[in-house]
Amino acid sequence: QVQLVESGGGLVQAGGSLRLSCAASGRIFSINDMGWYRQAPGKQRELVAFISSSGTTNYATSVKDRFTVSRDNAKNTVDLQMNSLKAEDTAVYFCTARVNWSRYWGQGTQVTVSS
Repeated sequence: QVQLVESGGGLVQAGGSLRLSCAASGRIFSINDMGWYRQAPGKQRELVAFISSSGTTNYATSVKDRFTVSRDNAKNTVDLQMNSLKAEDTAVYFCTARVNWSRYWGQGTQVTVSS
């Protein structure tokens, strides 16, 4: 069984920063891509950022130049550094990873940006 556990969400003022972390645990043989999605109230879940096992990154246009995704392959973790946060970044953020060729999701962590 593989688990993804997120941490680091919370309440922040507009213009502030937060760092989300996600750790994968369990019987892990390989991890390919890792990343983050988010879902705001009444909206569909959307891609925020992805990082491949080799370090190639991909960002949603709305977060480019503000968010940075990184991973530590030795620790099986993926982080999301979020700067210059805006009210529209408010959402539940979900970690995801393709572990042992299957897709796994974390339980989600709330990020609330007050304007």
